[in-house]
Amino acid sequence: MRSLKEHVELLTDVEVCNQKIMFKGLMKDDVSLRDHKLVNGSKVMVVGSKRTEIESISRLPSKSLKDSDKSKVTSNREPLCKQKQHKAVLDKYGKPEDALPGAKHQHEALPSVPLSGMYNKAGAKVRLTFKSELNQVWVGTKERTEKISLSSIKAVVSEPIQGQDHYHIMGLQLGPTEASCYWIYWVPAQYVESIKEMLRGNCMYS
Repeated sequence: MRSLKEHVELLTDVEVCNQKIMFKGLMKDDVSLRDHKLVNGSKVMVVGSKRTEIESISRLPSKSLKDSDKSKVTSNREPLCKQKQHKAVLDKYGKPEDALPGAKHQHEALPSVPLSGMYNKAGAKVRLTFKSELNQVWVGTKERTEKISLSSIKAVVSEPIQGQDHYHIMGLQLGPTEASCYWIYWVPAQYVESIKEMLRGNCMYS
């Protein structure tokens, strides 16, 4: 895995320490290419910022909130699961019967099969299929499957559901404001970081 990352660094100017390599999910540094089932001709996706991009960002003047402003933002912000629009969905539809088991404080790679057992804000069952070779995530319901380019996702918002914190509410922001979020409910907590890592470099996340 190290040799692959060093080769990628020569080709892309993305340093080894800044690389995330995706092949049917996030590839782990301590697992060999053979164990990842990578074969000749396999396509991988590299996510990361070039050395020159990082240097240019580091030269920008930093902007930080005053402590008083930070506390004001924190105190005024209501958890997602308590906000009216999300609480209405959670109360109306409840936890899906086919929800995958959730596990907090764990970080698992994205599965090679679609993530299912989730709802959107209309109560429709949702499945997520991660197509790293196409740089896409497919959001499927019974009626249709929407193929979303990772570059079109501006931000990812995620918070645990209070009282069920092994599951999250997640929003994929597809436009310039949070009003354009596609909301997904009951995302298993162990996959949240892998989803964010797949999107790292394309968007902001919280």
